[in-house]
Amino acid sequence: MGREIVCNVIKRSGQEVPFDQTKIVCAVSKANKEVDRIHQMSQYQIEAVAENVTQQVEKMQRAINVEEIQDMVEKGIMEMRAFEVAQKYVRYRYRRSLARKANTTDDEILSLIEQANEEVKQENSNKNPVINSTQRDYMAGEVSKDLSRRVLLPEEIVRAHNEGIIHFHDMDYYAQKEHNCDLINLEDMLQNGTVISETMIEKPHSFYTACNITTQIIAQVASNQYGGQSFTLSHLAPFVDVSRKKLRKLVIQEFKDTGVSVDDKVIDDITEMRLKKEIKDGIQTIQYQLITLMTCNGQAPFVTMFMYLDEVPEGRTRDDLAMMIEEVLRQRMQGVKNEKGVWITPAFPKLIYVLDEDNIHEDSQYFYLTKLAAECTAKRMVPDYISAKIMKQLKDGNVYTCMGCRSFLTVEDSQRNPDGSHKFYGRFNQGVVTINLVDAACSSDGDMDKFWKILDERLELCHRALRCRHERLKGTVSDVAPILWQNGALARLKKGETIDKLLYGGYSTISLGYAGLCEMCWRMIGKSNTSEEGREFCLKVMQKLNDKCKEWRAAENIAYSVYGTPMESTTYKFAKCLQRRFGIIPHVTDKNYITNSYHVHVTEPIDAFHKLKFESEFQKLSPGGAISYVEVPNLQDNIPAVITVMQYIYDNIMYAELNTKSDYCEECGYDGEIKIVEDESGKLVWECPNCGNRDQNKMSVARRTCGYIGTQFWNQGRTQEIKDRVMHL
Repeated sequence: MGREIVCNVIKRSGQEVPFDQTKIVCAVSKANKEVDRIHQMSQYQIEAVAENVTQQVEKMQRAINVEEIQDMVEKGIMEMRAFEVAQKYVRYRYRRSLARKANTTDDEILSLIEQANEEVKQENSNKNPVINSTQRDYMAGEVSKDLSRRVLLPEEIVRAHNEGIIHFHDMDYYAQKEHNCDLINLEDMLQNGTVISETMIEKPHSFYTACNITTQIIAQVASNQYGGQSFTLSHLAPFVDVSRKKLRKLVIQEFKDTGVSVDDKVIDDITEMRLKKEIKDGIQTIQYQLITLMTCNGQAPFVTMFMYLDEVPEGRTRDDLAMMIEEVLRQRMQGVKNEKGVWITPAFPKLIYVLDEDNIHEDSQYFYLTKLAAECTAKRMVPDYISAKIMKQLKDGNVYTCMGCRSFLTVEDSQRNPDGSHKFYGRFNQGVVTINLVDAACSSDGDMDKFWKILDERLELCHRALRCRHERLKGTVSDVAPILWQNGALARLKKGETIDKLLYGGYSTISLGYAGLCEMCWRMIGKSNTSEEGREFCLKVMQKLNDKCKEWRAAENIAYSVYGTPMESTTYKFAKCLQRRFGIIPHVTDKNYITNSYHVHVTEPIDAFHKLKFESEFQKLSPGGAISYVEVPNLQDNIPAVITVMQYIYDNIMYAELNTKSDYCEECGYDGEIKIVEDESGKLVWECPNCGNRDQNKMSVARRTCGYIGTQFWNQGRTQEIKDRVMHL
């Protein structure tokens, strides 16, 4: 009888199951029976192999892949000099491998339907893996991944992806010709009309109607791409005055019909009162519809709402935009009611508020909005903040929103609006491939010359993978997604026309992602990236990435850009691959996650201001997208502290956010921070510190994990990362 140990085994289907020593005994015994008695192992030897493997697994202190266990078993049999048994065992593994390759999707799909695939279940913290629409999307994704691995992608790319050397993002959508993320040209669609589901939508005649159409556009766009999308409130601002004029006429007519004579001030006051009600209703329509909409991929649209006062002219239009922003902040601060009637924090839409001279100082005209934004951040974790001052320095005088959570378009002199300004709305990203910098460092064994050589090779591998993404989109006809390519969201192409011209010349970008700068630094120089030597080394690596993108761009006229990858499930995958390939290395592979992009390690003590200042240098070298954060306690009773951080962001870094907590336990009503603890098997679970509730179905937990808020829980790697975070304030 095998003894029990606290460890999970990751099966090939992605399902995690408890380690069972008796399965080793059973497998070796089967191989043993297939050889002549004279070459057979004794029962004692078989159990010794199993015990030896068990001890090795115990020492690893992490979930282990079934292939790793089989390698240990094979080695253990050989050490017993039972070569014939080892041969039978190897052949057994080979036959099983061939059987699996005959159909690579069945196990994954079946485990998904039975909700047993831990890897896929917690791949996206905003998708509920239980509901049918999500499962349909995941099932289609498994088929796409299978086709991509076996047919569509070169073997070297697939192998590098599987080994965690690179990550070919969103392979579950690669079979279809879909792009990543974009900035919706809402202005064009609202002002010039659009078509939704073959129905003509004309220019709206009120603010409320414009809001309604906006939500329909967002849902359609989300169903025809796989990444995030952003729109700006400034494109809705002109419709406030459209409603104002319409309402004023109605008020005048009402008084005329009743025979009451009133002066213009009374008419204006009543008009503004009704207008504020319409703004409230319109904003509520956007926020509630976006939260409750479910697109075809099983989640609410991954959408960001941009709030920048200076995007519209001074005067009435800017004041109207300010009214809209105020309403957005007040409604988000309230939150939304869950099925139990409790006000909770929604994940979307993500909000971005731009800090500028007209709202950052106490005597600024719109400082009241900044104070409201601070209160909203303290309670609901949004908005996030863009500094207009710093962004103008980095983006050739421009201020614009990211696509989704952090992916930024490049400033392109070739892409202009009719008035000559740089064009951003209507542009998009073709996709992402991420290099695992930690693997490059570990593969070089700390040798600097070898590291730069390996980095060059890995970057060229990423380049080839990115070209696969680009080539996959080439030839796509506009008819596959009329809302995007024909009806204004991204372009106004003709039916039957391909999108090829939008893939060159900077109209769209394509992203070289990177991960693990911190762990790479520890492996190469034995110091943190925050040390002076570490900082200099990491900046050199970042410059290398940028130089490569510049080189590729010059040769191909494709806008390659360096992108600070927001890894969710990938952080766990990379960590597991590194541990399997290189073992446990302190500060490098000793966690079940690796650090996102350039960030200071989550466990490193550093105050908020030094962290933001340090990371600002790396944002400059991530032109394709990056975001920084500071981890803060509950500051709902200390709004001046939030404003102090916001003002520091304005003066020092382009794009940053404050990570607070927003939780609720349905068992006891506790609304403080729900904690992460280890259960009896060593698995990390969420627990209410007030009543001990561990049922995820009876608690609401919201955490920002990758630039956006997640509410559906996370895999073990990301959960450990959340648990390990230190406070910066």
